[in-house]
Amino acid sequence: MASAAPDERAAELGPPPRTSFASDNAAGVSPEVMAALVEANDGPALAYGEDPWSAAATDAIRELFGAPVEVLLCWGGTGANVAGLASVLHPWQAVLTPDTAHIVVDECGAPARFTGATVVPVPHVDGKLVPDALGPWLEWSGAVHHPQPRVISISQCTEMGTVYSAEEIAAICDLAHRHGLVVHVDGARIANAVAASGADVRSMLLEPGVDLMTFGFTKNGAMYGEALVHLDPELAANARFVHKQAAQLPSKARYVAAQVTALLTDDLWLRNASRANEMAALLTERLRDIDGVVLDVPVESNAVFPRLPDSSIEVLREWTFFWPWDPAESRVRWMTSFATTEDDVERFVAGVRRAV
Repeated sequence: MASAAPDERAAELGPPPRTSFASDNAAGVSPEVMAALVEANDGPALAYGEDPWSAAATDAIRELFGAPVEVLLCWGGTGANVAGLASVLHPWQAVLTPDTAHIVVDECGAPARFTGATVVPVPHVDGKLVPDALGPWLEWSGAVHHPQPRVISISQCTEMGTVYSAEEIAAICDLAHRHGLVVHVDGARIANAVAASGADVRSMLLEPGVDLMTFGFTKNGAMYGEALVHLDPELAANARFVHKQAAQLPSKARYVAAQVTALLTDDLWLRNASRANEMAALLTERLRDIDGVVLDVPVESNAVFPRLPDSSIEVLREWTFFWPWDPAESRVRWMTSFATTEDDVERFVAGVRRAV
């Protein structure tokens, strides 16, 4: 007898969750953010950041860091990464970054194209960059035949959902600065990292010595928009020109700025991130007793990377879509967001149990 088709088997798994476990990008907009957009839409405002909302967003980020950091609002994460890296790079230089990094895997070569610099993937450990792994590339310094190391770029949280401690970031910054390099942080999910660690951005990023970062808002309740933040203002001398040339200067910047301010008001950004992290922890707890589900990657933020029997993956993806992560290992990625509910988790786990 022929086995049932994946879509027929998917129908047997019960009602799918209302929210998606494919990505925190699949979630909608925080109600507070939507209200801020509506309010910002009342009347005219000058363009290109010359408006009260942009000034308020800059002030809010500076207050968060307790320092006069330079802030440039951007359309999205890839653009903010490109503009930030281009502001500190020459074409003969190189970025050293984990081989799982977004700038390596998920930005279609944009950093290399727009900076002209070489992006060098370095083997990771649970998504993290280990300082000792950088030795072979640091030896390129001064050799005319090699691209010259200039930037160390890490993601916080990492693409494996793990979170660097402040001490781990400080070790990377110390190594970078000893060799004349700067440190860039892709903070697309910085809120999840802060919420998971109990630290704050000053002790996690500024004090350890991070030089510039992308501060993410879209994955945490914004409709769109991120901020490029130079924690070392001296590195921002040319940043606004790069920002414009990279097509990251919004003409109606008030709409990005209003979202930033809404998320940073009354710690909404941390409450949203904490909710996402808590739902990932609940999902992990509910999965532990399902035979065939292997949880061997640390769950530290809002991402879960289980291994599943191959026969169940296609069925589950027909039922409620999610991304495979490493087909060779039968590993998938499940992500939670501020919009994930306990009911979503219970429905999802019930479907996984039936499929596996």
